[in-house]
Amino acid sequence: MTRRFENRVAAVIGGGSGMGRAICHRLAAEGAHVHVADLNGGAAKTVTEEILGQGHLAQAEEVNATSLADLRGLFDRIGQQHGRLHVLHNQVGMPGPAGLAVSEEDWQRNIDVNVKSAFYGATLGYELLKQAEGKGSITFTASTSALVGSPYSPIYSLTKGAIVSFTRAMALVGAADGIRANVVCPGSVETPMLPQFFGREPGADVADLMGAFIASIPLGRAAKPEEIASVVAFLASDDAAMVTGVAVPVDGGLVAK
Repeated sequence: MTRRFENRVAAVIGGGSGMGRAICHRLAAEGAHVHVADLNGGAAKTVTEEILGQGHLAQAEEVNATSLADLRGLFDRIGQQHGRLHVLHNQVGMPGPAGLAVSEEDWQRNIDVNVKSAFYGATLGYELLKQAEGKGSITFTASTSALVGSPYSPIYSLTKGAIVSFTRAMALVGAADGIRANVVCPGSVETPMLPQFFGREPGADVADLMGAFIASIPLGRAAKPEEIASVVAFLASDDAAMVTGVAVPVDGGLVAK
């Protein structure tokens, strides 16, 4: 495997499982010192131990991505230890409730988890990315529901769609400081969260709904977390030095239909 992140520092917020875990592994395998940040401190520690066991560099960070104090603490520690940050990836997200009858409490929670975490993660980490000498990269994970409407959860399309627009804005803001910003938009991915997207309606037959949706994907299957990680690694690397402000579907052709 190439070592595109040798001597570089990465932080993955939401790195404790699924796509985030795969992204941590990929960046570490390519040479990065990865700060594995997750609300679940035990999960962050497990991923860190996996990476260390493979001879790569990582450390666990227990971080609530909706807490500004926690995010500031994360970046303070990175700054004290490294003085800079090259790769910042935000993987934090949750499936929204189905339909239009969304309580104010659920609405706020979805905004906090899917939008607030992305905005403050990027903006509070910005000064460290400026110290990366033109090598700074911000990546986000949104969803194909950010590119096409979700008839199942309009609030999910709302919150993930916001990430696409925010990415474009951050690309313009960061250009003068050598900081790029891009977003991946996965379709169905084989993670523990996948069944939650199909079980939001009471009495839903999750297996049938999942099967029907996956059958509609032109390539005929869900993505693997490692396939998302490979795209994130490309976008964060010098191979994508002229790529900024883009939303990349990683969906087996779903939005091309």
